[in-house]
Amino acid sequence: MSNIIPHKYEITANKRALQKKQRPLVVWFSGLSGSGKSTLANLLEKELFTAGFHTYVLDGDNIRLGLNKDLGFDQASRNENIRRIAEVCKLFLDSGLIVIAAFITPKEIDRRIIESVLGEHYIEVYVDTPLELCEKRDVKGLYKKARKGEIANFTGVTCEFEKPADPDLHIETQREEIEESIRRIFKYIHDRINEN
Repeated sequence: MSNIIPHKYEITANKRALQKKQRPLVVWFSGLSGSGKSTLANLLEKELFTAGFHTYVLDGDNIRLGLNKDLGFDQASRNENIRRIAEVCKLFLDSGLIVIAAFITPKEIDRRIIESVLGEHYIEVYVDTPLELCEKRDVKGLYKKARKGEIANFTGVTCEFEKPADPDLHIETQREEIEESIRRIFKYIHDRINEN
């Protein structure tokens, strides 16, 4: 790796952000499968887009169908999945975008790796939904398959989800209407964008 030197370009990340008139950020939703991450990501992007922000959503299933289709669900593959996504987010940050990432991200160590890659641009949003409610919402039937032993290493059933130690935002979907959650997230992002 010592022979690889990054090329410097005249158009910098700061110039791209100025062109878009926004501060690039990554809003990273973590939580169990079925917790509402993708729903919140979709609604948040609509709000930001309507307000004139340049955005892009990265979602777990979509990434697993393309960029990370070569990875399994053992711990090493999960770590690599998250590392790659963080690096992709960094590229989107350099392009001046607000990235909305929706990934289970069950381990605190992975969340710290994300933070080390993205730095001050990282906003951690924990979508806290009880396992029982996630199982009721399970439109894909994944929990049922995991309980039957048909899916190995399934977070919440055979693999632990470590609750985030100190997320920027904690969304409790069973206690708060989705519109209120979006309002709180949008306000937090708007405040971060306007920081000096």
